[in-house]
Amino acid sequence: MNVISNAGPLITLSKIGKLCLLKELYGTIVIPEAVQREVVVHGQGAIGAEEVALASWITVQTVINRLAVELLRERLDAGESEAIVLTLESKADLLLMDEAKGRQLSKKHEIQLIGTLGLLVIAKKQGLISQVKPLLDQLVNTGFHMSVELYQTVLSQVDENF
Repeated sequence: MNVISNAGPLITLSKIGKLCLLKELYGTIVIPEAVQREVVVHGQGAIGAEEVALASWITVQTVINRLAVELLRERLDAGESEAIVLTLESKADLLLMDEAKGRQLSKKHEIQLIGTLGLLVIAKKQGLISQVKPLLDQLVNTGFHMSVELYQTVLSQVDENF
């Protein structure tokens, strides 16, 4: 499966010590250069920077269509723009992205996508993690924003109680 990731899921999963779930779920992950710069270079010293830099199963790929990236840059940051364009260029099966604007544009291009919360649901259903609730609580404690309704929805998808 060809999977592209934006910075959000990489950073968020690193914050809760679960970046490895991506390898367990998909084997390899591809990130565009802008995401690598955002997470590893500009994020140097922050949670996720070293984990992503050392992950041999995360590869960096160059986006070819710079014009498409620049057009998306009018609405999105560099990482999101390159992730969407790279997904389209490589005909990837899945894009990992949390940011609302990027998700909306991805849907307009009929890109299959999933965010961090969806990844946790899949990981639980595949037996890679035993519970989602403690991880959701950790996410909230690290500053991840989600409504109470979304929190409850995620828990109901994995048959856990609020």
